Amino acid sequence: MKDLAFYDGYSSEIDNMTIPFCDRAHFFGDGVYEVAMARNYTIYALDEHIERFYASADALKINIAYSKDELSSLICSLVRRLDSDEQSVYWQVTRRYGDEAREHTYSEGAQGKLWVMLRPSKIKDIYNPVKAITLPDTRWHHCNIKSINLIPAVMYAQKAKEQGAYEAILYRKGGRVTECSHSNVHIITSNGVFKTAPADNMILAGIARSHLISACRSLGIEVDESPFTIDEMMNAEEIILSSTSGMCMVCDSIDGKSVGGKNKAIADAIRHWVMTDFIEKTS
Repeated sequence: MKDLAFYDGYSSEIDNMTIPFCDRAHFFGDGVYEVAMARNYTIYALDEHIERFYASADALKINIAYSKDELSSLICSLVRRLDSDEQSVYWQVTRRYGDEAREHTYSEGAQGKLWVMLRPSKIKDIYNPVKAITLPDTRWHHCNIKSINLIPAVMYAQKAKEQGAYEAILYRKGGRVTECSHSNVHIITSNGVFKTAPADNMILAGIARSHLISACRSLGIEVDESPFTIDEMMNAEEIILSSTSGMCMVCDSIDGKSVGGKNKAIADAIRHWVMTDFIEKTS
């Protein structure tokens, strides 16, 4: 099978699927999601993605009809049905709609609708540096919830694309750097410290972010989870972007200015650690 989708118990190729018109995703974006990468039919960091998925759903009081183990088993069984051993694995749950076609309020306790989508996909080439731009972070204050309301992210990513950049790095009032349109951002300071924004409500704490922190601790690199500013970032030894499919991307240009490139040894060591971990755990 070239690709595969699942919705509320029914599965088929993506082009064959239909979704009920009243699903609350259509009207309100009322749901949460996760995306992971699979290699050799093994999903990387699945348990971590599942934990974050349930945490996001709990934050919105969306009930999931499966236990964590049941959901993991279901997703893994779907992965094995695809004719590709390298896949992007996406899943989301939307709040079950009631009798009213479009009612903002909802009845508590109803189990949500589960969606899964699988497509052939490879992880990004993390060995070539990327460009980024900066933009004001005008999103809501619940960025820690992996909501399917992604219009701001779409707008930021499009602006980056139009300027020939890989990412848009976001900042709040006072110049505090938060995250990117679809990545976390980190810096290596002048004294060799890996600095990353705290896992508060201003960012979605990425699974890849946690793996970079694990890499640093394994390598003896000090970790500082505290806010940093645009000025700190622009003057940092290295700038690193991380996401599920781009686990450790070094950024060498921001807003058209050359940045980083001053501590290649640390950046390479972290990159090698996360790539080795990915290969070992999906072999």
